[in-house]
Amino acid sequence: MQLSNLDSKLILLIEDNIDDERLTLRALRRNNIMNEVVVACDGQEAIDYLFGSGSFTGRDMTVMPAVIVLDLKLPRLSGLEVLKRIRANEQTRRIPVVVLTASEDATQVEASYAIGANSYIRKPTDPAEFSEMILQVAMYWLLLNRTSSERILA
Repeated sequence: MQLSNLDSKLILLIEDNIDDERLTLRALRRNNIMNEVVVACDGQEAIDYLFGSGSFTGRDMTVMPAVIVLDLKLPRLSGLEVLKRIRANEQTRRIPVVVLTASEDATQVEASYAIGANSYIRKPTDPAEFSEMILQVAMYWLLLNRTSSERILA
């Protein structure tokens, strides 16, 4: 089953671990979720993409992610700092942000929600569980969840 009605919804994956990036992309494809995925390998690259700066200067700023999947432990700019900047900007503050991290630190969970995370998920270590989790995340945020602009149009 290909979820072609979801194809136009962009996913921004902010992940510095190449193995987790590959596992995420593979899980999406295996589950026939063919959405475009933009990968940012550090916090600064993610900010540059979202705000059209740095190497993303001149990108089409009308195209924004339907969901952001954010690791917390990132080089150059931490995941929590990225989340703060997303929530501080009018253009990005309503984009759903799913924190996907290996951290079990309760203070990280609290900080993520306090800053404005929509979800906090601990990365499963088992590849099959990881794949299933990615499917569930994608199905919820791309298919079931409705944004305020979609509600107005519906």
